[in-house]
Amino acid sequence: MSKRIAIVGAGPAGLMAAEVLSQFAYEVHVYEQKPSAARKFLMAGKTGLNISHAEPIEQFVQRYDQVDWLAPWIKQWDATWVQNWMQELGIEPYIGSSGRVFPTEMKAAPLLRAWLTRLAAQGIQFHYRHQVEHLSTNQLVLRDLKNNTARTETFDAIVLACGAVSWSKLGSDGKWQSWLDTNEIEPFQASNAGVEYPWSTFMQPVFGQPLKRVDAWVEGGEKTMGDIVISHYGLESGLIYKQGRGLREQVKRAQPMRLFLDLFPDQTVEQLAKKLQPSKKQSLSNVWRKAGLDGAKAALIRELVAKSIWQQPQALAARAKALCLNLTGFRPIEEAISCAGGVKQMALSTQLQLKTNPYVFMCGEMLDWDAPTGGYLLTACFATGRAAGQGVHDYLKQK
Repeated sequence: MSKRIAIVGAGPAGLMAAEVLSQFAYEVHVYEQKPSAARKFLMAGKTGLNISHAEPIEQFVQRYDQVDWLAPWIKQWDATWVQNWMQELGIEPYIGSSGRVFPTEMKAAPLLRAWLTRLAAQGIQFHYRHQVEHLSTNQLVLRDLKNNTARTETFDAIVLACGAVSWSKLGSDGKWQSWLDTNEIEPFQASNAGVEYPWSTFMQPVFGQPLKRVDAWVEGGEKTMGDIVISHYGLESGLIYKQGRGLREQVKRAQPMRLFLDLFPDQTVEQLAKKLQPSKKQSLSNVWRKAGLDGAKAALIRELVAKSIWQQPQALAARAKALCLNLTGFRPIEEAISCAGGVKQMALSTQLQLKTNPYVFMCGEMLDWDAPTGGYLLTACFATGRAAGQGVHDYLKQK
């Protein structure tokens, strides 16, 4: 009799685990509580599916907070592997000018359709609208949400690919945390999320406007350049996401949550000060505009810098190049693109097997790792999914 394997969660990590296991003579069942697979994956692909990043691998792995843990898997299933895998599915990859890897047609749906079709042809059995209510050793209590009936099934191995806790309406509700000991889980925090700042009403006209080409950093951290959108609650953008890890460290150390911005990274203080010299023939607003300090940038200066400094070019230039925002927190975790935290490395073997229950393997965003957007999240989900699938195969061979 063939070994029975359950995979809980039909997102990218779970599907990759299924793909590995489909090579062998196993009976593989994928359980998904939503009516269809990979809903967060599809949501991510609505504006262009950034699936990986083509930068050098040694630079690539440094994007993760758990480098030593993830690096062996990321290096094995890197961006080149991801592109070859896409081509096997009939999806041509495209590398943008920033190094980000996309499908040529940009959308997630064609890739997902091709992937699910291949998995089904390889014998993977999908059970949608099936929710796992309880895990006990090698048994799952499954509820068929369509018929509202429950049953208990036994498996030779179980892969949990349940996601984290952001975007719960797409399936990642975090209920699986009750199946583990609290010591095995690092509490979840919002990652790749906007940050909050209590703007005055003066800032309302620039809500939704971008701060173009600025540097951002936290004290002692690396500067990164990009654009930031001013929102009604604070700041939002990929540039903000890149600083998220440093900001969370400040919170962890009970320090003020401070973000620094350089509004003119291509100019020195002296160069900018020269442009900001007051003129009897021009209004202050016109001097600022000609210096490039207009729109959202000018509004930010007026909001954060004392009026007494506005006509002191040297002091104003210095502030514009090191503007400090005392943030009040992150947006709610429900709004976050991803989460930091999850099942700790110490709770798992090197093959992602749960030490307290050898029947169970884990992968994807439910693990305790974090990365910025830019293709890093999906690449790690793919890689850990494949690692868990291989771990299951090695475990069943030994048995």
